[in-house]
Formats: sequence, C-alpha cells, structure tokens
Amino acid sequence: QVQLVESGGGLVQPGGSLRLSCAASGSAFSTYSMSWYRRAPGKEREFVAFISAALGYTNYADSVKGRFTISRDNAKNTVYLQMNSLKPEDTAVYYCTKGQNYWGQGTQVTVSS
Repeated sequence: QVQLVESGGGLVQPGGSLRLSCAASGSAFSTYSMSWYRRAPGKEREFVAFISAALGYTNYADSVKGRFTISRDNAKNTVYLQMNSLKPEDTAVYYCTKGQNYWGQGTQVTVSS
C-alpha cells in the first residue's frame, strides 16, 4: 500500500512559478516510476509528466514541455513538479500517481491575474 500526499498548489499570476511536491509513504520508493496528471474544470484528466525509477528518465506532455520539470528525491520519498511560465490553461487539480494504481488527493493550481 502506498499513500501519496501532494502539496504546493495555490494561486499564481500568469508567467509565475510554483513547485508541487508529492510525498510517498512506505519503502521502495526508489524502485518505482512516478507521474503527474491534471484535471482542468470540465475536462478529462490528462498526463503531465513522468519520471522513471532507476535512471530518472523523464517525459512530458507537449503542452508543458520546456516549462515544467519533474524530479525526485529518493532519500525523501518525494517527487516534485517545478512549473514555470504558468498560463491560465494550466489551471487544474494536479495529482501524482504511482503506476496509475495509487493516487494522491490532488492539489489545486489556479493561474489568474
């Protein structure tokens, strides 16, 4: 059983930055890949970013490529999502997930002036 807890969301102006964190419970965090997804109002949940377990390979949705960076600190059992140059269309609830089997409760990100 894995529990995931996101934090770091909030209200930010267009062009601003936020860093989301996802803390995972349990052991063996370093052995599994992690992803971030988001769900905007009235839309389906969509993939944002992925980081692999061993080599830290990353992959991003085209809509965030070059603006968002996913990283992990295995010593802290935490995965991060650094979000820069935020746009109003980035407004959504952001979720971290382990293999799409375990999900956090989500953290709200609102980009608005």
